[in-house]
Amino acid sequence: MKPGQVLKVGGAALSDAGWLEAFAAVAAEAREPLVIVHGGGPEISAISSRLGVPVEWRDGKRLTTPEVLAAASMVLNGLINKRVVAALRQAGVDAIGLSGVDGGLVQAVPAAGGALGLVGRVVEVRAELLNRLRSTGLTVVISPISLGPAATQLNVNADDVAAAIAAALHASELLFLTDVPGVLSSGAVQPVLTGDAVEVMLATGEVSGGMAVKLRAGVAALTAGVASVRIGNLATVADRSAGTVLRRTLEAVA
Repeated sequence: MKPGQVLKVGGAALSDAGWLEAFAAVAAEAREPLVIVHGGGPEISAISSRLGVPVEWRDGKRLTTPEVLAAASMVLNGLINKRVVAALRQAGVDAIGLSGVDGGLVQAVPAAGGALGLVGRVVEVRAELLNRLRSTGLTVVISPISLGPAATQLNVNADDVAAAIAAALHASELLFLTDVPGVLSSGAVQPVLTGDAVEVMLATGEVSGGMAVKLRAGVAALTAGVASVRIGNLATVADRSAGTVLRRTLEAVA
């Protein structure tokens, strides 16, 4: 079947009913079933705080203790995943929600030598399972909690999961949806960034935190063979010319 689009959504927008309704309406216009990967960092932090679980970040990624993993699983696999599925179905999209654990969809190993706790690095994606689901007309909504070794579960950054899934599916495009219209430099949206330009922005600290993670994941997806990577707001789903396009080299831009 056609490679299709992989969308990554996250942030505070996932708790905004109006944004979700608008997103679902746009998804309903897609020409083929989508694969949607979602995060949910703000809600994980909120639930962790309510439970008295410390929240700590390192280089834009969450330090995940067993207590944090429990909170993340509740939020990602339960609240957010089903909220997104419900919004899509209300808009007429035949959607199904899964985590990376279900069917061994996303398999991971501990990342950074375990320095981030129960945080994983993707090593395998069951592309054939996703394609079977897509072939029936289902839009698949994926929580990034993934299957680790020896029946463990690992918290994997949703941007990295989206990049790995896009690569496994040979997706036509990986689109990171954010609350800004693209990657900003000196206050202006950059229409195109090469891998070298991204490295400079990361090295100088011009981008940091969540945007830095997205850029790294986007470059990794391009390196793994994804045809196109874009970063932008909701308008970029329908408008293929909007947002910031990532390309590996200047030759690829040309």
